[in-house]
Amino acid sequence: MARYKVDITGLNTNNIKVLKSSETLELFKKYQNGDLNAKEQLVNGNLKLVLSILKRFNNSKYNLDDLFQVGVIGLIKAIDNFDLSYNLKLSTYACPLILGEIKRYIRDNTSVRVSRSIKDLAYQILKCKEDYISEKGLEPTNAEIAKILDIEEYKISYALDSLKEPMSIFEPIYNDGGDTIYLLDQLADKKEKNKDRDMIISMNRAIQKLKERERNILMERFLVGKTQMEIADRLGISQAQVSRIEKSAMNNIRRLIK
Repeated sequence: MARYKVDITGLNTNNIKVLKSSETLELFKKYQNGDLNAKEQLVNGNLKLVLSILKRFNNSKYNLDDLFQVGVIGLIKAIDNFDLSYNLKLSTYACPLILGEIKRYIRDNTSVRVSRSIKDLAYQILKCKEDYISEKGLEPTNAEIAKILDIEEYKISYALDSLKEPMSIFEPIYNDGGDTIYLLDQLADKKEKNKDRDMIISMNRAIQKLKERERNILMERFLVGKTQMEIADRLGISQAQVSRIEKSAMNNIRRLIK
């Protein structure tokens, strides 16, 4: 079906040749005797292995062209190291290498750099979960995973968090048809107090001229450090209303201290 199709720039995926087992075997014999053209045919004849793995990344934010090239590197490594004496299908051997190459690329190209040892632990945890579910038919608890891997339980959540993508503080999280609420609005303000005495005096004078509700909300947000949701719960209004009042108060302050 069309929704499962993987589109790669410059490649007509419908015309990719798929090698028969007998053709693959013959080409491997030629390649192992030094025929580099046979290697190229092996790569081109198994590109659909890469495409089949890319389907699971079709809706991700990663560029499929880049992932395809990385997957082909995994395929080439598989062809270079494949041993005919084990009587395995190339696909059986190659698919884990292709997937591993793609996952390694994704892991090493995230926006926030995280220690490789932490990410390696995260993948061990995921593998442990898969094996546990496959064997027992239910998901293990963190305590069970910690026991199996012989690690402290707190490290599990810490390691798995390393696989999450960072989110911008300006990411919109709610819109009721009016003002958009951003992630920034959900965060308590933990910054130190302003050291500029003149600015503090000017700000204090401006704040005293605000309406009482505006003044109280700003105090709770930026002095007490409450989130908009906490303030909304206390006042019995929506978070969107708190956001609008806060923005109105900030605009009034800017106008008053000019």
